[in-house]
Amino acid sequence: MRTSGRAGSDAAAAEPRPVTGPAAAGRSADTRSSDFVQSLDRGLAVIRAFGPDRERLSLSEVARVTGLTRAAARRFLLTLVNLGYVRSDGREFSLRPRVLELGYAYLSGLTLPEVAAPHVEELVARLRESSSISVLDGHQIVYVVRVPTRRIMTVAISVGTRFPAYATSMGRVLLAALSDDELGRYLAAVTLEPLTSRTVTDQGRLRAILADVTRQGFAIVDQELEEGLRSSAAPIHGAADVGMAAINVSVHASRVSMAAMRTEIVPALLQTAAQIEADLQAQGPG
Repeated sequence: MRTSGRAGSDAAAAEPRPVTGPAAAGRSADTRSSDFVQSLDRGLAVIRAFGPDRERLSLSEVARVTGLTRAAARRFLLTLVNLGYVRSDGREFSLRPRVLELGYAYLSGLTLPEVAAPHVEELVARLRESSSISVLDGHQIVYVVRVPTRRIMTVAISVGTRFPAYATSMGRVLLAALSDDELGRYLAAVTLEPLTSRTVTDQGRLRAILADVTRQGFAIVDQELEEGLRSSAAPIHGAADVGMAAINVSVHASRVSMAAMRTEIVPALLQTAAQIEADLQAQGPG
């Protein structure tokens, strides 16, 4: 799946660039098991080097982004070219559509998008604002359902888009559901970068916000991911194939006030989440 950035949802002008080198998942050589295949890790890092602002990369750029030597980056790139995942014009490299197979294998096995999509479409038609569903993956949220209405961000968002959890309404809903130990590990590992002047970067304040999310059952983020973008989110329980999920509605701050977010957007969002949960429960396990 291609990761895109900033457009009509809970997303952001300042999406952190993916970490793709040896520290990609916060691992170190000392903590990896004997079963860890480093060459596979590096090959996937090469694929992840490409992104919305890095659609075409030279060999040197791939080496720099991944932390690999030029020789190693060249071997991985040429292997991916031979396998059909990457194309080359002799000077630059770019991903080929075949990489979509890697994400589709995951998405095609999910029941949540199929169950939720009609409800999300109805919500978008009702509010005339974009809506999405995401799950937590490490320090980021990943979009698994996306129904846009109008472009309100600087780049397009699609299924597979990733954003930092701490600065998004869906991310905060998902973080609020973590146990104390899980949240502690997350905060110990994540870097809270100021994506806008409003982004919460203090761990104590973020903890307090997450406690409020747990208490009230929804989250609202005001221009912390991208200037001019407001978003509210609610949890979705009962999705057996992904566990906890979150649904959001994103609006432009010039059109919808914070008061309207609470009185108009949030009630509709909570109702839709409840409808999705009811359908998931009716469907039963698997």
